[in-house]
Amino acid sequence: MRMQNTRRSIFIITMILVMLGVVLVYSSSAIYAYEKFGNSTFFFKKHISFLLLGFLLMVYIMSLDIAKIAGASRALFLISLLFLGLVLLPGLGISAGGARRWLRAGFFSFQPSEFAKFTLITYLAALLAKKGYRIKDLAYGYLPTVSAIALVSVLILLQPDLGTAVAVFFVGFVLIFIAGGRLKHLLTTALLGVPFLYYLIFSVPYRRKRMFIFLNPWQDQKGAGFQIIQSFLALGSGGLLGVGLGQSKQKLFYLPEAHTDFIFSIIGEELGFLGAASVLALFGAFVFLGFRAFFNENRPFNKLLIFGITSMIAFEAFVNIGISLGVFPTKGLPLPFVSYGGSSLVFHMAAVGLLLNAMREA
Repeated sequence: MRMQNTRRSIFIITMILVMLGVVLVYSSSAIYAYEKFGNSTFFFKKHISFLLLGFLLMVYIMSLDIAKIAGASRALFLISLLFLGLVLLPGLGISAGGARRWLRAGFFSFQPSEFAKFTLITYLAALLAKKGYRIKDLAYGYLPTVSAIALVSVLILLQPDLGTAVAVFFVGFVLIFIAGGRLKHLLTTALLGVPFLYYLIFSVPYRRKRMFIFLNPWQDQKGAGFQIIQSFLALGSGGLLGVGLGQSKQKLFYLPEAHTDFIFSIIGEELGFLGAASVLALFGAFVFLGFRAFFNENRPFNKLLIFGITSMIAFEAFVNIGISLGVFPTKGLPLPFVSYGGSSLVFHMAAVGLLLNAMREA
């Protein structure tokens, strides 16, 4: 009965965050949408359509047999690899802002990396559950598993999208550790990866600049530091109760990406410290309930799936909020369930459906 209560609570928390996102997406994007498209509801309508699609997908996944999902995990993983490869091909992948991260399917475009994140978690959960204690074996258990994680990460890096690649590697490594992988294998791989990560950051001019600006955004107030400074101004002007819903000043073309990457800053400005703290509390409750379900679950595949999905959502929320607060360098990671973003919203809703399915009583 406790697991059913946990499922119900996670569903309610997800719906609260989603409804908050609907309100905040409209509030933060209406003026920008009117200026750019002559329609203040442009982003709002698209967000609603993606939300409905994500909700239907979530309900459908909740109704599936979890054993069949485990059986299909390898095929889904291979499909996600195909999509990640196709997005890199000129004519198929859609370029924007110097990155090639979208595939178009008719009138619909989506980010294969969002799909790949959760198909990888599902595949790893099935693979690790099957290998069992043999994950400790370097040749049979560890190397094949870490190779799957590396393959997805490299394909995402080629888009390029360092933030998502780091998220994939982090969650994949934690899953291996939870499944019983040897710490020395993980630490060795991590140490070998440090120079590579250093090269990825400091060999690319815009990433190197982001890192230095993160340390002192005021050295380039009107350039690279502009975004984070405007985020600080939004959060600082909110006070305890906020300036009021829809009354944000920073969304008036001061804070770029106000409805996507920096929507938490608008929450802090319009709803104040209490509103921002409430959002933090909701994500905290989501993660707590997810991990509690993990400890109460005994079925290996379900257990690892619950942990992987909860960890991915926790990581993304933590990083997004941390960027708004200036704790991390600027990186385009949306706030799960809240930010505008079609692929992100659809696949996060689908992931919750998978999470709730895995928590269903046998």
